[in-house]
Amino acid sequence: MRMTTFLLAAFTAACALHALPAAAQGAQCGNNSSGFNAWVADFKQEAAANGVSRSVLDRAFANVNYNRPTIAADRGQKSFKLSFDAFMQKRGGATIISRGRSMKASNKALFASIERRFGVPAGPLIAIWGMETGFGSYMGNQHTLSAVSTLAYDCRRTEYFTDQLYAALQLVAEGYLSPQAKGAAHGEIGQTQFLPRNVVRFGADGDGDGRVDMVGSRADALASTANFLKGHGWRAGAGYQPGEPNFVAIQGWNAASVYQQAIAYIGQQIDGK
Repeated sequence: MRMTTFLLAAFTAACALHALPAAAQGAQCGNNSSGFNAWVADFKQEAAANGVSRSVLDRAFANVNYNRPTIAADRGQKSFKLSFDAFMQKRGGATIISRGRSMKASNKALFASIERRFGVPAGPLIAIWGMETGFGSYMGNQHTLSAVSTLAYDCRRTEYFTDQLYAALQLVAEGYLSPQAKGAAHGEIGQTQFLPRNVVRFGADGDGDGRVDMVGSRADALASTANFLKGHGWRAGAGYQPGEPNFVAIQGWNAASVYQQAIAYIGQQIDGK
């Protein structure tokens, strides 16, 4: 996908959302699988009315099913309630720091380029990369469109994930997201686990090939992550520990305070600051 096309798609998707709240009222949410197929049929009608092509909808929903592992994951995020020390142990913080230092050294030119472009140093990017997917070693095994559709149907966060589903459909239309793609339980994509809307908003070409590939290109994934942090208030040269100016950008990454603290701590250990 050429970046000019990608950015145009982002603009088009953002504009389409203005019509979403009124149009989405016909698709009724549910708290179990019984109404899911009816919801899909209603949603497809509404999405078509909002300008999504029938061919995209048919391709995107061809293999979509109610995803029980997604619901289980959404209801059971217990690790975010752990103490900092317990969370670091569970997430393998010491290993991420050790491997992260090696990753920084072996990708020196890439991280220098990203910092020049976005103002974000290597440490917090590597912390996110390591905690999210073990540096790209495991990106999830759940059907992405089923995961996002299930959460859009589920009554707990319907509006938020309906937005994510529209973004996912935009990515399918642009040829970025395969209807068969797999990722994390909430529909996160790629090496740093972007939700679809964040791919549309912050996806950045880090390797210069004119495309954004969050799965196959570590350069794209890391540049996109830096762009996300910049978009959430990151200021070049400012500190990123709790109480410092850039910690607010880290807070934008994940709502759990223990996760935010882990990013700041691991990043600091990697950056040596």
